[in-house]
Amino acid sequence: MPKNTNARRLSRSLTRHHKIGIAGVATLGAAAIAFSAVPSNADTTTNEASVSTAAVVYGNEQIKDVKASVTDQLAGASVKAEQIAAKKKAAAAKKAAAAKKAAAEAAAKKKAAAAAAAKRKAAAARKAKEAASRAAKRAAIKPVAAKTYANNLDGWIRQSLDIMKSKGIPGSYNGLYKNIMRESSGNPNAINDWDINAINGIPSKGLLQVIPPTFSAYHVAGTSWNIYDPVANITAAANYAADRYGSIDNVNSAY
Repeated sequence: MPKNTNARRLSRSLTRHHKIGIAGVATLGAAAIAFSAVPSNADTTTNEASVSTAAVVYGNEQIKDVKASVTDQLAGASVKAEQIAAKKKAAAAKKAAAAKKAAAEAAAKKKAAAAAAAKRKAAAARKAKEAASRAAKRAAIKPVAAKTYANNLDGWIRQSLDIMKSKGIPGSYNGLYKNIMRESSGNPNAINDWDINAINGIPSKGLLQVIPPTFSAYHVAGTSWNIYDPVANITAAANYAADRYGSIDNVNSAY
């Protein structure tokens, strides 16, 4: 088979992407093919007749598709890298914003806690001041000494008058005194065992000679229930006289 035919077949067997547009590389390829066709026992000396002078067919087009593919890949990788960098930047910005927000919230909570503590402290100080003021006022108030009365007729009458005044029972010192002297001569244990009341079994008793039913009916709260108690006897008799005569001062005889 002619060498030119082999070269054309070889040229057709190459795809467009495999055709190399550099003349020097094509020439080297043709020489290599010619050298491989020489038998192993042949003379190694070559001449112009043994070397093929046929030109190797090659394409005029540059390998544009391969270059474009690499460029596209590089461009895609660059875009992807930029996207990753943008995502990292956005994530970092989001993290920084979250940290800033957390710090602001922590500061706000700390400020609120400090304000609440100050408010509690002020309230406690105010309460302590008010308590101290009340204590000072109580200390400044002099306690009223309990009124004392002599354990005699004068003391009994005066104590009875104070109780009568608090209960709204009318009567005077003189009114009480004159009736006491007439009825019992000032003896708190006096008892009448001869009048009609005694005959009926309910004798008059005490300073103002009160019978038990009258004493019970006109007893003044806060006094003793003992009919012989001087103050209880006087206040019950004065209460009865006020109800029947308007006042013990209006009684001038047995009543």
